[in-house]
Amino acid sequence: MTFTPAPLEGILVIEPPVHADPRGRFIETYRRDLFAKNGVTSEFVQDNQSRSAKGVLRGLHYQKAPFGQAKIVRVAYGSVFDVVVDLRRASPTFGRSFSVTLSAGNAKMLFIPAGFAHGFLSLEDDTEFVYKVSAFHSPDHERGVRWNDPSLGIRWPQPEGEIYVSERDRALPLLAQADL
Repeated sequence: MTFTPAPLEGILVIEPPVHADPRGRFIETYRRDLFAKNGVTSEFVQDNQSRSAKGVLRGLHYQKAPFGQAKIVRVAYGSVFDVVVDLRRASPTFGRSFSVTLSAGNAKMLFIPAGFAHGFLSLEDDTEFVYKVSAFHSPDHERGVRWNDPSLGIRWPQPEGEIYVSERDRALPLLAQADL
C-alpha cells in the first residue's frame, strides 16, 4: 500500500495493491498498522455508503468540532471527481482545494483529516461511494461550503448532461460566511 502526501498537509492519496486473477480481484482497503505507520492514527467509528447517478454533486460538507471527522474515502463501483478544501484557519493552505479522480478501476483512496470540507461529483451512473469516519454523524454539527464558491477556484468537470445539486447544498454559504 502506498501513501502519497497531497499538496494540502494531512491529505494522503492511498493506493492499495490490487490482486487480480481470472476469478476477479481482491483489495485490502484498511489495515490499522499500515495506516498508523503512515501517520493515520484516527479511530474510525462509522462506515457510510452512498449511491449516486452520473452528474450528482454532493458537498462540500464537514462537521464542526468537537465532532469533526477524519475520513477514508473510496469508490466501490463507478467513479467520482473528489474534492477537499482546507478549512483550518491557521493553515498556510486555508481555503485551497485538492482534487483527485477516485474509481473502482484505479482503487485509489483518500485520507482526509478533520478540518477539511469534502465533496464529490459522480462521473458514472450507480457510483457507490464508501467512507469511514472518526466521529459519529451529528446533525447539530454538520456544516458546509458552497460547491461553486468562486474563491475556492475548483474546476469541476462538466459531464454530459446536468449537474444535480440538492437544495440543501445549493443553499450552503460561501467560505467567507461559513461557520468554521
